[in-house]
Amino acid sequence: MINERNCWTVLAQKAQDETNLIQAELSQTLARLESLNASKSRLAKLYDDYRQQENSANHSLQGMREVMNQRQFMSQLLTLMQRVANDVVHAETTLSETRQRLMAAERERLKMQKLADQNASAILTQTEKRDQQKMDELGVMQFNLKSGS
Repeated sequence: MINERNCWTVLAQKAQDETNLIQAELSQTLARLESLNASKSRLAKLYDDYRQQENSANHSLQGMREVMNQRQFMSQLLTLMQRVANDVVHAETTLSETRQRLMAAERERLKMQKLADQNASAILTQTEKRDQQKMDELGVMQFNLKSGS
């Protein structure tokens, strides 16, 4: 006789929870990557604007101090651009790893759900057999009662 085993349902739910958690992590990583790429674009535009100012004709009218400050700022922009580029690479690596973990969690979830479904089906089949057996017994008893009368 097969008894209902809630363990499969619990394991299927646990696998679903894990999948949901990884999906949320994936969404956060995608948002971070998008933010980093936006920052990278803004920094590149800002750097290009300053470089164009440096190359313009007005450059000769600027004082030595302003030129030095502008170059120092451009150097800081380059440093920030490199840092953001490194963060983008790190976020892309994290994204790839998270996607792999999500695929593994999804496989596990599907496996647990299949086992839970098989268990539920086995329980249903067993219940139907038991009910049919009781119906058959009642039918035989009624037949015997009618025959004996």
